[in-house]
Amino acid sequence: MVEVGDAQYFVSIEDGYVRKVEKGPFVQRSWRFALRARKECWDKFWQKTPEPGWHDLFALLRRGDVRFEGDQRVLMAYLLYVKLLLEACRR
Repeated sequence: MVEVGDAQYFVSIEDGYVRKVEKGPFVQRSWRFALRARKECWDKFWQKTPEPGWHDLFALLRRGDVRFEGDQRVLMAYLLYVKLLLEACRR
């Protein structure tokens, strides 16, 4: 789940491919992990060339602008994939 401000997006990934992206809001929807941040934070992160401090998920985490929730082991196991998937929105 990726939360952009008040908007929620449930991203279904199967065999390494994004199969479906559903826009919420969701009530009692099951997910493995969620990344939550204000819309302004994602807007800065998704700029074509983000400024220092807005360029990486861990930079946002260090700033306190993003929250990781849910099963952290799954997030960390697929961290590179998740980071590349989110950075693909910059193009």
